[in-house]
Amino acid sequence: MSGIWGWFGGGAAQKRKDTPKNVILDLRTNLEMLQKREAHILRQIEEQEKEARKHVNTNKTAAKNALRRKKVYEGNLEQTMNHIGTLETQINAIESANINKETFEAMQRASDAMKSIHGKLTPEKVDEAMEKLQEHNQLNEEIAAAIGSVNIGQSIDDGELDAELDELMAKDLEDKMLETGTVHADRLPSVATGELKNNKGKAPAVAEDDEEAELNRLKAEMAM
Repeated sequence: MSGIWGWFGGGAAQKRKDTPKNVILDLRTNLEMLQKREAHILRQIEEQEKEARKHVNTNKTAAKNALRRKKVYEGNLEQTMNHIGTLETQINAIESANINKETFEAMQRASDAMKSIHGKLTPEKVDEAMEKLQEHNQLNEEIAAAIGSVNIGQSIDDGELDAELDELMAKDLEDKMLETGTVHADRLPSVATGELKNNKGKAPAVAEDDEEAELNRLKAEMAM
C-alpha cells in the first residue's frame, strides 16, 4: 500500500517525469559499451588476419587457426553491430516520444494560460463594450460642441472695433507728425471763408496784430 500511495507523491511524480531521461541515459551507456566492444573486435580481427598472413606459407595449421578465430570475431562483430543498431533505434524512438510529450504538455499549458487570461471574455462582450465606448465618445463630442456654441458675455460689433482702430491709427500718426515738426495737409484745420467778426461785427484785435506782424515780416524780406 505504501508503494501505491507513494506513487501520488511529489517525489514519485518527479521520478515519473525523469523516467524517459533516465532510460535514455542507460541506453546511451550501454551503447557506448557496445561501441567500445566493436572497436576491440575489429582490432582482434585485424590481428588474426595478420597472423594468418604470417604463417600462410610456413605453417598452414597456424594460419588456419588464425582464420578460424577471425571468423569467430567476425560473428561477434556482427552480433555487436546488431545490438548497437537496436539501441540506437530505441534511443531515437524514446527521444522522439519524449519530445512529443513535452511539446504537448507545453501546448496544454499555453492553452490553460490563454483560458485564464480571457476568462469570461467573448467576442460578443467585446463588441458590446466597443459600442458603449463609441456612444460615450459621441456623447462627449456633443456636450463639448454644445458648450462651445454658448456665447458668454456681451456681443461686440466688428464695425465699432474697426472705427475705434481707425481712430487709434489716426492719433498715432498725428503724434508722430507733431514729434517730427511736420503736419500733413489733410490734418490742418480748415480756414473759414467768411470774415470773422466779433459780437459788434469787427474782427478780434488779436487777429489784427497777427496780420500786422505778418505784413511787417513780408516788408522786411522784400527790403533785403
